Amino acid sequence: MQFLYNIPGYILLLFGGFCLSWGGFIIRSFEEATVWQILLLRSVFFMIALMFFLIATYKKNTIKIIKDAGYPAVLGGLVMSLSFIAFVVSMSITTVANVVFIISTQTMFLAIFGYFYLKEKVSLISFFSILLAMGGITIMVGDSLSTGSFLGNIVALAIPINFSILVMIIRKNKNLDMVPAIFYSGIFSIIYGLILSESFVFTSHDILMGFFLGVPQLAFGFICITIGSRTTPSTTIGLLMLTETLFAPIWVWVFLNEIPPFSVLIGGCIIIIAIILKSQDKKQLS
Repeated sequence: MQFLYNIPGYILLLFGGFCLSWGGFIIRSFEEATVWQILLLRSVFFMIALMFFLIATYKKNTIKIIKDAGYPAVLGGLVMSLSFIAFVVSMSITTVANVVFIISTQTMFLAIFGYFYLKEKVSLISFFSILLAMGGITIMVGDSLSTGSFLGNIVALAIPINFSILVMIIRKNKNLDMVPAIFYSGIFSIIYGLILSESFVFTSHDILMGFFLGVPQLAFGFICITIGSRTTPSTTIGLLMLTETLFAPIWVWVFLNEIPPFSVLIGGCIIIIAIILKSQDKKQLS
């Protein structure tokens, strides 16, 4: 799997975002599985794919790399696993557009957390982009009070917040390898699914959907983004990651006729403008 490291970072990021963009559509395509069963199936297939990647890449050093990552990787994995829960739950109770637009605000939360946790200064561009993004979220969440998707929006907010916490952990532990953290996140997610699933009986269709959700969507997406981010300027990463934000609502619109409320589109456009504005900031989190 070493050939992935020779692919230009921007191509990996584009492909990773494309893979992640199918999450909402696949979750909508399950027949009978509950939220926790979906989480379990996704996590099991994700772990199988990740272990294959780790062994193919690191070979006999796989166990050593995971062990050497230590406590920070475990903590990072725990935080990431909470995002996995929030993703599945929010996708199940609100529109796909709501979720992906809210997820895209992670660069804004990074600036906020960096200010309070790492004492990093927030530039004027970052300040205005944060205000814009928060305004977009307010429009979306405010409208959800009448449409019944308020809880889904609140749960979705946990995703960019947890991602920002993960980045803070990485920045405090600069030698932390993201791959072991992803490994631990899969372990935690499987535990959640085993504890909270009502039964372990699945239709063949749902098992297939679990495979698509765990391997092409999550494993391929995360691996490509993790590797691609190493060689791509931070100012470019945020823009390339808009691939997920732009394509995810299109898939459910084309295949499932899910059309988000107009307020979601307005709020989403404001968030995208904020991300583009933030990408022009020279004081990016490295």
